[in-house]
Amino acid sequence: MNIEDLIHEAQKNCKAAEKCMFQMYAGKMLTLCRRYVKSPEDAEELLGNGFLKLFQSIPSFRYENDAAFYNWIKRIMINECLMFLRKKQAFKTVSESEAENCSMEEDLLDRLSTKQIFELILQLPVGYRTVFNLYELEGFTHAEIATSLGISIGTSKSQLNKAKLLLQKKIQSTEAYYAKQQRP
Repeated sequence: MNIEDLIHEAQKNCKAAEKCMFQMYAGKMLTLCRRYVKSPEDAEELLGNGFLKLFQSIPSFRYENDAAFYNWIKRIMINECLMFLRKKQAFKTVSESEAENCSMEEDLLDRLSTKQIFELILQLPVGYRTVFNLYELEGFTHAEIATSLGISIGTSKSQLNKAKLLLQKKIQSTEAYYAKQQRP
């Protein structure tokens, strides 16, 4: 069954179509939630809440194409994550003294696995990580980020810059650690 047919069946409250949709998208959406929250349990809860909202609001969804549907699911999940962070009051901006200027070798990222990079991003302070994810991974503009998080555009830009600097520092320290481990 294609996505459009699944949507139409889910709009009729067909549980089999909802289950199929969940199975199709749960893995990717769980990964998305994990980018925003450190705890796997919180990510799973957000995933469940997001799908619950998706199924509650699917009757009003108008299918245009598969990509539009995927983007709609992503937006629901991102909003769930942002609401969770706001509710926990976890979104805090961090002072400049916590992010130092540093330079990075061009091929440094190439030597790290995707999992290592993901773990380093999770180590960023919540505010940095949230803005980084929204801007770099989700493609939000600073204006959209500011509106979503209730911050100024300047704060969004500042948090992104600080996130990148801190991530560079973490990548460099990780690279230094692995280089020491490989010496005879």
